[in-house]
Amino acid sequence: MLQALQATQSLIDRTYQQLLDAIADSTLAPGQRIRQAELADTLGVSRQPVSHALHLLKRQGLVEEFGRKGLRVVPLDLLRVTQLYQVREAIDGLAARLAAELVASGAANPAELDELRQQLAAGAGFGASTPIPVLVRADTEFHRGLYRLSGNPAIEEMTAPLWPHLMRSMAAVLHTPGYAERVWQQEHAAILRHILAGDPARAEDAASAHAASASRLTTQQLQPKAA
Repeated sequence: MLQALQATQSLIDRTYQQLLDAIADSTLAPGQRIRQAELADTLGVSRQPVSHALHLLKRQGLVEEFGRKGLRVVPLDLLRVTQLYQVREAIDGLAARLAAELVASGAANPAELDELRQQLAAGAGFGASTPIPVLVRADTEFHRGLYRLSGNPAIEEMTAPLWPHLMRSMAAVLHTPGYAERVWQQEHAAILRHILAGDPARAEDAASAHAASASRLTTQQLQPKAA
């Protein structure tokens, strides 16, 4: 949700973060026209921090020129989404395997394990009435928790710039009837179950299969519809 900002922190940084979050969870939807004056009014700031924030978002490939001196949220591109999921499939599998190896050796971080258990328990209650931004953020935090549990900080560091783009594609499919329930009650549950069992091969397979399944569904959603 976009909220009015207080003047206690850097307005440019905070404006940027709010807009980044709104684009990532599709509060500002793909293809949506951006009106700086409206954003400034909504956030309770002048146009200057909004302009600076949009410049940063443009450099990230999340905002683009549109029309005469206009901007819009970059539409989702099928090829780009497919490429991102190819990377995610490999990285998620690696993270799950490393996490399971740490569990098997007794070296896994107990707090991080508990956090994933709690996230899975909360996700079991998600359904058709759960707002899409809530689903997107919960899904993202589960995978980031998985990356932290892997014990390899480079995984989270390298994927951080990709997540705003991945979150946008997630928002495009999480409205599919029954999908959120399947993700949390079956796919995420299987990943964590194999990690807790200390089974690296099955954990890797489950995580990779989850990413591949998300990629297929996203491709179906973004495929141009026949006339």
